Amino acid sequence: MTDLPTEMTYVSASGDGGPEVLGTARGPVPTPGDGEVLIEVAAAGVNRPDVMQRKGMYPPPPGASSILGLEVAGRIVAVGKDVKGFVVGDQVCALLTGGGYAEYAVAPAETCLAFPKGLTAVEAAAVPETFFTVWANVFDRAGLKAGQSFLVHGGTSGIGSTAIQLAVARGATAYATAGGPEKVAFCEKLGAARGIDYRSEDFQAVLKEETGGKGVNVILDMVGGEYTGKNVKSLAPEGVLVQIAFMQGPKVQIDLTPIMLKRLTVTGSTLRARPVADKKRLAEALQREVWPLIEAGKAKPVVHATFPLEKASEAHALMEESSHMGKIVLTTGKG
Repeated sequence: MTDLPTEMTYVSASGDGGPEVLGTARGPVPTPGDGEVLIEVAAAGVNRPDVMQRKGMYPPPPGASSILGLEVAGRIVAVGKDVKGFVVGDQVCALLTGGGYAEYAVAPAETCLAFPKGLTAVEAAAVPETFFTVWANVFDRAGLKAGQSFLVHGGTSGIGSTAIQLAVARGATAYATAGGPEKVAFCEKLGAARGIDYRSEDFQAVLKEETGGKGVNVILDMVGGEYTGKNVKSLAPEGVLVQIAFMQGPKVQIDLTPIMLKRLTVTGSTLRARPVADKKRLAEALQREVWPLIEAGKAKPVVHATFPLEKASEAHALMEESSHMGKIVLTTGKG
């Protein structure tokens, strides 16, 4: 650590509120603990949970950094005790519980992965949060298989664009909802068999027609609210609904009968507070199952826009407009 600066620039918040509460500040460079590495951050992904934390609606778990940011890419510049598989100088992308919007960030070595071959640091920073989330929910939890059908709501989001590509790359038929013709076309360009414009189409009716009345095997939903009942009705027998967010609210009233008659599974998960051991298992699965797809060009993080660290407020404003297609990434000027 002797060759490293003692202070760094990071994104700070003056309080809970809109994007305007974000600015930059100076503070100490963190020190990696046992099993952790210190990363000189080249780029950091921006995600919906960051927005929720900024609003005061998603506090960091105990022991996590209060600085925003759940994924980074950069160079390891220091390692703690008992770190295996990584050394100073390695280029990695990492899943964090916080601290990513900074020039330096600490991550458990077990949630770090070497850059997939061919990706830039900006692209690599757009991988961990979305690829971990999609793998954990669509494939690990819901068990989507080749030959099955899949629907993701919000197909142009970071999660959505990742889910479409991975589902198709692994042999499933993907459908996606999106708002407007341009976003529908974006989903179909990524491989969706049919983009569904939620502004002018009823996804339940479209899926019934597209699947010959059978329904889809897996649905990944971030909307909740009135979508929940329609999701249940849109699933095939033995289908799985996976809930990972509630943009329309978590409290719903639905008819449970289809769950019984079709033997459906309704499940969900969060990622941030899960034990490191769980995330290690997911990281190993990504390395084994997904990295080859990325390196073969069958899936890739889609970066919509980048902003320098000091313009994090503008990045958050763009995310809340929901006009983006793909990921939003912050850059530090390092690496």
